[in-house]
Amino acid sequence: MSAQSVEASAESSHMGAGSLPDWVFPPPDGYTADVFLKMRDLPRHTELIDGSLIFVSPQQLWHSRVLRFLTDELDRQAPDDMRADQEMVVKLGKRQAPEPDVLVVTSAAAEEDDSRTYYLPEDVILAVEAMSPSSEERDRETKPPKYAAAGIRHFWRVEKDDGRIVVYVYERDPATREYALTGIHHARLKLTVPFDIDIDLTAVGQRRH
Repeated sequence: MSAQSVEASAESSHMGAGSLPDWVFPPPDGYTADVFLKMRDLPRHTELIDGSLIFVSPQQLWHSRVLRFLTDELDRQAPDDMRADQEMVVKLGKRQAPEPDVLVVTSAAAEEDDSRTYYLPEDVILAVEAMSPSSEERDRETKPPKYAAAGIRHFWRVEKDDGRIVVYVYERDPATREYALTGIHHARLKLTVPFDIDIDLTAVGQRRH
């Protein structure tokens, strides 16, 4: 996700401190996930990373198409005990509540309560981030270790290379609790884990018939 921190937003604002909402100014130790999940009136798709609020910038058309395409394909191909979801917060820890672009979760979690606003790590089978220029460091360096440490077994990072989709596939090593790269996929994404997957990456953005 492309985003900028609350602190940067506050510093660059031309408004006086009295004109800003209270949540712009975090507590000394940052926000906890429990407090964050109860906050209202935040901009859509706000995330909590290391206690700091992260805001998203306007979504690129490429990003939107990739998310919709992967969510549809994963949900269509997933077994009955799994479902694909999109842009839902995952409460990873005390001060961590990121929002993966696409998720595969257990059907039990997806169908438990349609008013829920977040998942827990044990609900998540796969987390996917579609990288934009402003989210490069977070999607490559910040979020993956947090997902792995929380026990999420599978992670994909999706990038655009000269107009083409590239998917980097990772699996968690239980000994190191870190992700290991298992493949780089260009035109076609064919996997056997976390379930049998066969996706034509060249079809992103094409109208379905």
